[in-house]
This record gives sequence, C-alpha cells and structure tokens, in this order.
Amino acid sequence: MLKKESTGLIVVDIQGKLARLVDGNDNLIRNCEKLIKGSQALGLPIICLEQNPDKLGSTVDELSLLLTETTPISKFTFNACDEPKFIEAVRAENVDTWLVCGIEAHICAYQTAIGLLKLGYKVQFVGDCVSSRTLANKDLGISRLRGNGVDITGLEMCLYELVKDCRSSEFKQILNLIK
Repeated sequence: MLKKESTGLIVVDIQGKLARLVDGNDNLIRNCEKLIKGSQALGLPIICLEQNPDKLGSTVDELSLLLTETTPISKFTFNACDEPKFIEAVRAENVDTWLVCGIEAHICAYQTAIGLLKLGYKVQFVGDCVSSRTLANKDLGISRLRGNGVDITGLEMCLYELVKDCRSSEFKQILNLIK
C-alpha cells in the first residue's frame, strides 16, 4: 500500500507537440492535472522531466501552471536515471516509492521506471496517466513493466490509497478532483 510519507511523483516529458499527438491526449493531460493536484494536496514531492526541451518544447501549459514550484529537469537520455541531476533530485527526497506518469509509456516513462526499480525504489506506473503515440505501444510499455516487477495503478486507486481515510484532511480535495 502506498503511504504519503514515503511516496513521490515523477512527471515524464508531457511537453510540446508530442503531448498533443499521443493516444487520448486530452484525457491524459486531464488525468495528469488531477494526479498533480492530488499529489500537491497530499504534500508529495514532485519531479518534472523534459526530454530535449529546446527541440521538443516545454511542459504543456495545463501542467506547467500547476508546477510553478518545480523546475523541470532537462534530459537527453530516454532513461532519466542516466541524468545526474535527476538522480540527485530523486535521492534528495525521503521516499522509497515513486508514482510515474507521462509519455511515452514504452520509451521514456518505461525506461525511467525500470531505472528507478534498478536503483532500489518501488515504482507504480499510473496506467491512466501515461500514453504513447499508439495504444499498442502504451499497452506494450505497461505489459513489459508489469513483467519486470513494476506495479500498475490508476489515478483514483493511488490517490485513495494515499488518502486512506475519509476523515483525513485531504479527502474532500481528492474527492472533488475525482468527481
């Protein structure tokens, strides 16, 4: 079970034109907005990644407006764990579990999740907060992650798992996000 005291969120490369080209892009961005807002309400650390932002563009406005206290980490490798600034940011947070959302599910999000797992972190891939240009590639990424020991979760599942109790101070905020 997820614990808010030991869980963080990694937002992978939801940027530029590619974010508008992935399968179900409007739903992806809406769900990631909810996941970010829920993570903020729960006080989770958030790390945002951008793949080659000079070429691909920055994080989409809908999300960057929510992430004003988070400076995106630029990367050129598909696996963010090959970027020293990312490793430094991950290690600076006192968590043992990372939720991963973003694009593409079979490339950067996939390789970063595997990289985190190899570093000894628990990883939960938020299945309705990831996408690829094709649904087949999204499904392939999720399947491969599951086979490698990464847990697959969903937006509602992880937020309610983190809230734990309808009497918690964050419950109404989470409920309003999900409605």
